[in-house]
Amino acid sequence: MSTPEHAPHTPPPHMHFDLMALPHSECYKLLTACVVPRPIAWVSTLDGQGRVNLAPFSFFNVMGSNPPVVAFAPGDRPDGTPKDTARNITSGADFTVNLVSRELAEVMNATATEFPAEYSEPETLGIALEPGVKVRTPRVAASPVALECCEIQTLRIGHNRIVLGEVLGLTLRTEAVQNAGRHHVDTARLDLIGRMGGRGGYTTTRDAFEIRRIPFQEWLNKQD
Repeated sequence: MSTPEHAPHTPPPHMHFDLMALPHSECYKLLTACVVPRPIAWVSTLDGQGRVNLAPFSFFNVMGSNPPVVAFAPGDRPDGTPKDTARNITSGADFTVNLVSRELAEVMNATATEFPAEYSEPETLGIALEPGVKVRTPRVAASPVALECCEIQTLRIGHNRIVLGEVLGLTLRTEAVQNAGRHHVDTARLDLIGRMGGRGGYTTTRDAFEIRRIPFQEWLNKQD
């Protein structure tokens, strides 16, 4: 059997890090540097007084489509108390995941400031909101995509808090809809960004490429 053209003949040298033996701060540096790009969940929530909290999280992704499920991990403040987002999402509360375009990068980053709980980031920073369709929590008006969610479960694994949310509805910028009937989206027009590395690294999604998935029989035929 021939060797596939894309398979490396001599693997490059590797170095192993034992994450079980490292402090969490060092694990964080390694993981955030290597697991890239990471999409950004710009999460809006409501507190007990009805104030809107808005904060970004890059430990986030979609976990399935039947039902639609997202997961993100809001951490704690340095003193060990839950961040506002985690405090607001309890017992099936709703929340909205706003995805971040390049034009929103700077204002998104500003909402990462550790404002006291009584400050509403949208009000403080002048971020326009629109009402939710299926949830009480509003969305960021300028966000190209908003996922309206309700909490399914919050998992605690060590010091990690992982919020699982069912996506009830999706609001999408009209110019990115290619075919509404067939639910085709022009992803490039969303111009979304992701996290690269730790605190200050970002990337755009403009430099994309496609690779066709090869059916097994076609792969098998090429092995002759």
